[in-house]
Amino acid sequence: QVQLVESGGGLVQAGGSLRLSCAASGSIVRVNDMGWYRQAPGKQRELVASITRSGSTNSADSVEDRFTISRDNAKNTVNLQMISLKPEDTAVYYCNAEVLTNLPIYSFRKYWGQGTQVTVSS
Repeated sequence: QVQLVESGGGLVQAGGSLRLSCAASGSIVRVNDMGWYRQAPGKQRELVASITRSGSTNSADSVEDRFTISRDNAKNTVNLQMISLKPEDTAVYYCNAEVLTNLPIYSFRKYWGQGTQVTVSS
């Protein structure tokens, strides 16, 4: 069993900053790719940013100059530093990770966090 727990969401004014964190725990052998997705009301879930185990990153065009993803492999954590927030960034943000787990057998599985709300007021 693997759990992803997010923290750091909240309400912020446009132009402000927030830092999201996600910690993976449980039956983990290794965490591969990690990422952040978001889903706004009435819209599909979309990729915000992702990072490989070696540190290569990818981000959506809409956030490329404002959001920075980082990770700590020793702690199985991933962070999303968000600056210059805009009202259109308002969404529930979800952490995602591909995990090599050993229970019940060795296998790669993708897990999601429960989501954290980010609200940006204009």
